[in-house]
Amino acid sequence: MEGSLAVPRLPPHDPGTPALSVVDMHTGGEPLRIVLAGCPEVVGPTLLAKRRYLRQHLDHVRRRLVWEPRGHRDMYGAVLVPSELPDAHLGVLFLHNEGYSSMCGHAVLALGRFALDFGLVPAPPLGAREARVNIHCPCGLVAAFVACEGGRSRGPVRFHSVPAFVLAADLMVDVPGHGKVVVDIAYGGAFYALVSAEKLGLDVCSAKTRVLVDAASAVTQAVKAQFKIHHPDSEDLAFLYGTILTDGKDAYTEDPTTNLCVFADEQVDRSPTGSGVTARIALQYHKGLLGLNQTRAFKSSATGSVFTGSAVRVSDTFSSGLQMCYLGG
Repeated sequence: MEGSLAVPRLPPHDPGTPALSVVDMHTGGEPLRIVLAGCPEVVGPTLLAKRRYLRQHLDHVRRRLVWEPRGHRDMYGAVLVPSELPDAHLGVLFLHNEGYSSMCGHAVLALGRFALDFGLVPAPPLGAREARVNIHCPCGLVAAFVACEGGRSRGPVRFHSVPAFVLAADLMVDVPGHGKVVVDIAYGGAFYALVSAEKLGLDVCSAKTRVLVDAASAVTQAVKAQFKIHHPDSEDLAFLYGTILTDGKDAYTEDPTTNLCVFADEQVDRSPTGSGVTARIALQYHKGLLGLNQTRAFKSSATGSVFTGSAVRVSDTFSSGLQMCYLGG
């Protein structure tokens, strides 16, 4: 990583208790707590190895960052680490209430601005309207593009994600309390089960959050029990992250389509969910409901915040893959 982080002088504290210095940001209402200093060295030759090391040896750092009393049930965290990729400006490990994610779009949007404003990337030339920040996520290299003016961030952030694809379409799953339900499994840097809330007898726009969380969790557990997740590159990425309940409006329209993402240990994303939006776009393209470079808007039922996104090209990485990007709302 280039640049350095200026850490303010800490107030008196027990020297036997390590102090973590953080910056809190949010994207569309979804929090991100970025560690500036205080995290022990995360060891490993690759980013995925570092992710395993953090989980096995430093999980107390995650718990301190995201759990009560310093965090809350829906807190999200990011630990910056060196990347083995020569093109990466920084590597990042994502933290949530249950463990460690492979991708986080809302965090990438926030980290783009963070990296530019904290000097982790070279300042763009005067007159440049965007600065590129290459972020190595556990799922792969993601390029964030930060609108800027005079070398500082001054507007929205967009990113090109890793190739996204559909793992299973129209999969029949027996969901306790709901019977047999047709769901789709798609990957946008993380795997999600996607299902119209209407198939569960719910309205994602008006049902109480607790009811939606219970339904989404039932789908997640049913898919985990009945379907084997596989990723073509790495078994470290082969896990179901959560379930996204949608309004069922997958066919293209200029109006936003609404969804709610429930991931990890019933954690609710307040944003439309960056990797989830990528997965939804992959699914819509796969089903012929969205064309290349055709932009859709996605709205969070939790906060009303909006992301937009499009499939920009067919990838040659996977036969079913797409190279995805979207804009922060």
